[in-house]
Amino acid sequence: MDLETLFCIHFIQFSEKFYGPTSELIFEYPFELQMTEGCEVHSGKLSGSFLRIAYQGSDFMSFQNKSCLPSPLAGNAAKRVCKGFYQHQCDKDRISHLISDTFPRFLLGLLDAKRAHLQGQVKPEAWLSLGPSPGPGHLLLLCHVSGFYPKPVWVRWMRGEQEQPGTQRGDILPNADGTWYLQATLEVAAGEAADLSCRVKHSSLEGQDIVLYWGEKELGPRLEMPGGGPQHRGRAS
Repeated sequence: MDLETLFCIHFIQFSEKFYGPTSELIFEYPFELQMTEGCEVHSGKLSGSFLRIAYQGSDFMSFQNKSCLPSPLAGNAAKRVCKGFYQHQCDKDRISHLISDTFPRFLLGLLDAKRAHLQGQVKPEAWLSLGPSPGPGHLLLLCHVSGFYPKPVWVRWMRGEQEQPGTQRGDILPNADGTWYLQATLEVAAGEAADLSCRVKHSSLEGQDIVLYWGEKELGPRLEMPGGGPQHRGRAS
């Protein structure tokens, strides 16, 4: 049985158990129950867990260390419900297992999955294109970097080993798949573009920078894109 189904079953059982002892009280059916489960982890080890229940949006009762604790604000109603939960040993055992084993394993599993995702590395793809003309005799060079993860990235226009101070970086924008996109531009005189390159540094590349040269011979095949200038692509291997 998957955890989602298990949680659904237990929530229904909690609701039924909650309603039984309260049917003679002032509560009216239907009512709203909310449950919050949490745990404390130190040095990778579980040190404590809890289950809190709210009735109609207000704290009502909680389970912790095999005890049912009525909220002081809930009065006698919470005390009666706590008593109803712990009338039978099987109920005590089920609640204790949920709090001390099932819920913590689920939460720790989520944390492990998130940690693995955050530690993942996705290599970027980079390509060059020509932007709208900034004026007579000048070119706007565009360097696109996309599909990288995590977010920090270094992108510069270079002439040899010299960074070009005119490099303009746009905002780092999210892609639909959770990776990132960045564009770096440089305005230059038309006759000064041939020996320029765009360099990309990213943690996923492990020191093997992507370098794309504007010169036709180094760039390889020229791709004509509809509505734009020539584009050349490069992907990290």
